[in-house]
Amino acid sequence: MSKLGNIGARLYRGEVGYDFIGKRKIWYGLSILITITAIVGLAVRGLNMGIEFSGGAVFTTPKTSISASEAQHKAESAAGGHQAVVQKLGGGALRIQISGLDTKQALPVQEELAKDLNVQVKDVNTQLVGPSWGEQIANKAWLGLGIFMVLVVLYLAIAFEWRMALAALVALIHDLTITVGVYALVGFEVTPGTVIGLLTILGYSLYDTVVVFDSLKEASKDITKQTRFTYSEIANRSINSTLVRSINTTVVALLPVAGLLFVGGGVLGAGMLNDISLALFVGLAAGAYSSIFIATPLVAELKSREPQMKALTKRVQAKRAAAAAKEADQEGPRADAEDADAEDADGAAVVGPRQQPASRNRGRGRPSGKRR
Repeated sequence: MSKLGNIGARLYRGEVGYDFIGKRKIWYGLSILITITAIVGLAVRGLNMGIEFSGGAVFTTPKTSISASEAQHKAESAAGGHQAVVQKLGGGALRIQISGLDTKQALPVQEELAKDLNVQVKDVNTQLVGPSWGEQIANKAWLGLGIFMVLVVLYLAIAFEWRMALAALVALIHDLTITVGVYALVGFEVTPGTVIGLLTILGYSLYDTVVVFDSLKEASKDITKQTRFTYSEIANRSINSTLVRSINTTVVALLPVAGLLFVGGGVLGAGMLNDISLALFVGLAAGAYSSIFIATPLVAELKSREPQMKALTKRVQAKRAAAAAKEADQEGPRADAEDADAEDADGAAVVGPRQQPASRNRGRGRPSGKRR
């Protein structure tokens, strides 16, 4: 068995483990700090909305020797200061995206681009995108997100309980906030691909959470009939028993997404892959984190406030205190006996020839001179 598999087996059996529940305040504080950073980035920098949401024009040019950065400078000059996004296409062609242009402004920009790139005007393909189309996509995305949240909460409340449903909802909001905040901080463009990525990570985020919840539900069955563990301790054992599984599934899911983001988007320059890959990468990582450090500790905290669980905690603590006192009482006589044995051994060790009885030496020595 591999080393990781051996650790996973020991975690599953409860032989080793990490106290996730006991140190939950640390993870809460870390999550709050990350969330605040994401919200500040979102408020200060805002989202770089793509042309599909803000409206504008997309110009596709034929093969040209001009670099993307030079083409961006020429496009922004032709558009009168409007921001331009330039991407290299196959065969040396360019895709120039300029937000905020209407039909009247697009034609002069097309002519100016053709002149700067030294191509004919008819060879520059122009496509106009109205902001109403992006607004419809955004509204449908919000509607789909709302329906998804409601269905998730209802399912988890029925399959598990309302505390787990609430914890899963908090974890989902946590993951979405961090992902959107990262988009604002790095300045990546928000496109329909980004929306697809955001909706996709919700399922991945719930997967690890439901796995831990299912293990917790099974382990906490008839929990009040025993006095070995509290609910928080059983929740912590559930996290540890599924920890290696969660890590493995997250790493396997992140590897191809990382390939899209860093290799496809970064090295090869396929910028359109960044739209969906960044959302997936950040969302998958945040989902794995929230299922371990946010959702389950929150369930344990809510559940531990129940009167039954409070009573169970008192019984467990009383039993452990009684066991500790009994062990201390047994250690007392055992220590006294060991001390007495040590004293006897010390006393026997000093016995020597000088302590032998004098009667043993009688009749020995010089002869008396009498004849027998």
